[in-house]
Amino acid sequence: MIDITVNVDRTELLKLCRQHIAERIKEFDAEFVFWDSAELRRRTCMSWNTIQDTFFFDPRFPKRKVGGKWYYPARETRAFLEQWLAEY
Repeated sequence: MIDITVNVDRTELLKLCRQHIAERIKEFDAEFVFWDSAELRRRTCMSWNTIQDTFFFDPRFPKRKVGGKWYYPARETRAFLEQWLAEY
């Protein structure tokens, strides 16, 4: 019978896991060029009324209306939301 012992550095394992998760998130976010209002609500976990009451009318918030529908460039919107939350 063969005995095998494996030692795992927990700190290094967690670091590798976090790196892989960060890479997957970047890949997922790269799939979207823009968000629609439903995606904005999903990403922020906010209702449409809350979005309008808090940041929608901020002149820095990137948005474009095409026909009757609002679209938000994904990267710029994410950057704005992170900055807005830090300021809030």
